[in-house]
Amino acid sequence: MEVLLIVGLLIGILAYAAQLNTNHRKTTSSTQPDRVDKVPSEPRSGPEAYSESFDAAEVVPEPSKPTLRGAAYVVDGDTIVIQKTQIRLFGIDAPEMNHPFGKKAKWALVSMCKGQTVEAVVSAEDAHGRVVAQCTLPDGRDLSAEMVKQGLAIDWPKFSDGKYRSMEVAGVRKKLWLADARQKGHMHVWKRFEAAQAAKAGNR
Repeated sequence: MEVLLIVGLLIGILAYAAQLNTNHRKTTSSTQPDRVDKVPSEPRSGPEAYSESFDAAEVVPEPSKPTLRGAAYVVDGDTIVIQKTQIRLFGIDAPEMNHPFGKKAKWALVSMCKGQTVEAVVSAEDAHGRVVAQCTLPDGRDLSAEMVKQGLAIDWPKFSDGKYRSMEVAGVRKKLWLADARQKGHMHVWKRFEAAQAAKAGNR
């Protein structure tokens, strides 16, 4: 009888201890923070931020400018012909053939282009239907710049944004006064000059 009493007491104690352990586990798990499977990274900046979204197939390349190459036939101090295309030299104004220094400007350009392959990168078309292009020699010299440096052309800021103005020689705008007058819109100066030329030719 005593043995049965002791056994029953031990069973009761073990059951009570098991119940306490179960309650402790529930309480502990309810106070523990949820497990974080993945810690979000900080936002990236710089080139890396765009690398994942970059798609080379979506990039549209800048259209290349038409380019002509070949021997140049010189018309006047700022006009040449390459592959049967008449080209106005970009950004400058040289005297007309019947103006003072007009022939000198032409022959200076002939001297530079003779025997050379000229490259003309087309940028626009002028009011007379001529292609406007930046023209260079094989050694990299810009024909527009060379004509201005020789004092046989002047910068035309309306079209060049003043690219060649610093290259002008002293007093060149007085020397090439008809070209300067054209840039200023003083075409009456041209008319007077041409009238004087016509009168001179009529008196011969």
